[in-house]
Amino acid sequence: MKYKVLVVDDEKDIVDLLKYNLEKENEFEVTTAYNGKEALDAVQNEKPDIILLDIMMPELNGFEVCKRLKSDPSNSKIPVIFLTAKENEIDEIVGLEIGADDYIQKPISPRKVIARMKSVIRRSNVKAVNTKKVEEVIKFKNLEVDSISHTVRINRKDVFFPKKEFQLLHFLLANRGRVFSREILLNQIWGENIYVIDRTVDVHVAKVREKLGEYADYIETIKGLGYRFKDA
Repeated sequence: MKYKVLVVDDEKDIVDLLKYNLEKENEFEVTTAYNGKEALDAVQNEKPDIILLDIMMPELNGFEVCKRLKSDPSNSKIPVIFLTAKENEIDEIVGLEIGADDYIQKPISPRKVIARMKSVIRRSNVKAVNTKKVEEVIKFKNLEVDSISHTVRINRKDVFFPKKEFQLLHFLLANRGRVFSREILLNQIWGENIYVIDRTVDVHVAKVREKLGEYADYIETIKGLGYRFKDA
């Protein structure tokens, strides 16, 4: 899965630089716009996952574009990162107060922009998952996971899952069809302040698969991205 990025800046050189470096990552599909009005049209047509938005632009400036996006429920959750040559702290504060997720000053470093983008995307994904109402009892075919009694039943037989394996299965099953990186799974299951390595996720996924029997193949490894529980 590639993330859709909308790059908005009236300086063509900057747009071209960002587009080239983002597409080189092979994780992003890039749409471009050169003023605020084009940006709003592109949002409606492309539904980007994240927006890199210059502030000082013709037609509509970046602040006004961000305000309009955040006041529209259908677009309000799209993360926005401001790109600006301004060095005024007030502008940064204003940008964040109207709903921007980050603020990067020019001259830009493509690597730094990409790193900040990935961080914002990770936070947005975790936030979306956390705001989703999680079912206490999840049933999938003859697999049943009950978070109240902490039980897993497969074909009506109880199968014991230790705490972390249970949480991992419950999380993937509750969000089946979605791909989660190892980092997101670590944050969700182990917490952000606990030091564990990515390999921890792989080991626990292997143990969960082993216990799932005929349902083992429903947990897919998505190369370069992470894991997901198939929805069918």
